[in-house]
Amino acid sequence: MESDEAMERLRGWFAGRVPGEWFEGRPELVVDREEISVVGRLAGPELGEGVSDAEREAAVEGHVSRFREETRERRIEIAQEAEHRFRRKVAWGVECEGRRVMFTTVSVPVMTRLRQPERVVLDTLVSAGVARSRSEALAWCVRLVGRHADSWLADLRDALQHVERVRKAGPPTV
Repeated sequence: MESDEAMERLRGWFAGRVPGEWFEGRPELVVDREEISVVGRLAGPELGEGVSDAEREAAVEGHVSRFREETRERRIEIAQEAEHRFRRKVAWGVECEGRRVMFTTVSVPVMTRLRQPERVVLDTLVSAGVARSRSEALAWCVRLVGRHADSWLADLRDALQHVERVRKAGPPTV
């Protein structure tokens, strides 16, 4: 969990470094120990009236693809600077017309110890074809919990930020 000051520095650095014409407003930053995800909101493609859902979906897909190609070199340059400065990998993505597309992401191995009941759950997901491996099944479970526990996780993150502020206000640690 990043301190408030560290998050402000990250947000400020990216606000100063990412070209203003790329996104509507500031990009969203999601940070963990290994990765900084930068997700900006793109204005939707101009289509006019009477456009079918299929045409709109294809236009958004093309719009996102064009943005990705046109900004690739600058995104790589910014990511390299940020990776050196903040010692984390940088992933890029966009939101356009309610659709979120990540261009790059980091897959990080995570060690875990599971008892037999948890392993049975993962093996069931593999046997049912939901996942190809225990690792993929575990990732699927984490995504499912994240999707259904968003408000609880947001409350937990807020509480952790409050704890960080209280620690800073307290006496120095040895």
